[in-house]
Amino acid sequence: MILASNPLIQVTPGLMIWTIVCFLITLYVLKRYAFGPIQKTIDERRERIRQSLVEADHAREEARKLLEEHRKLIAQARVQAEEIRADVRRDAEALRERVREETDADRQRRIEETKRQIEAETRRALEAIRAEVAELSLFAAEKVTRKSLDDKDQRRLIDEAIGELDFSVLERND
Repeated sequence: MILASNPLIQVTPGLMIWTIVCFLITLYVLKRYAFGPIQKTIDERRERIRQSLVEADHAREEARKLLEEHRKLIAQARVQAEEIRADVRRDAEALRERVREETDADRQRRIEETKRQIEAETRRALEAIRAEVAELSLFAAEKVTRKSLDDKDQRRLIDEAIGELDFSVLERND
């Protein structure tokens, strides 16, 4: 047997005991000075990871709440903007209506003023025509009678001539 001749494969009870004793001593030393700190480091890391996950969940929840608030604020801003636009439209319409009414009132006032001016000018023109007719009547009467009339006769002839004239035709052409 070739295997039995190899000293590493041979079972030697003294060597076996010393191997077990060395193993146990090494296991004790590792457990006391290596496995404890390693396990503590692993536990601390596990706790940091768990804490990070909790914080991430909390941050995600907070971000979701902020997003909801942001969406609500945007919706409120849109509603307020629509209200402002509606108010501006109402104000613009009221202003437009007021300007239209003022323009109509001003136009009507100007028309009335123009009518009054036309009536005044018509009256003045009629008075001028009457005066001219009176002068022409006196002139014609003097030519016909070949004499000069006294004031009383002139006034009577003028009143008769003016009374016979129809000025209503001129007044209707307004």
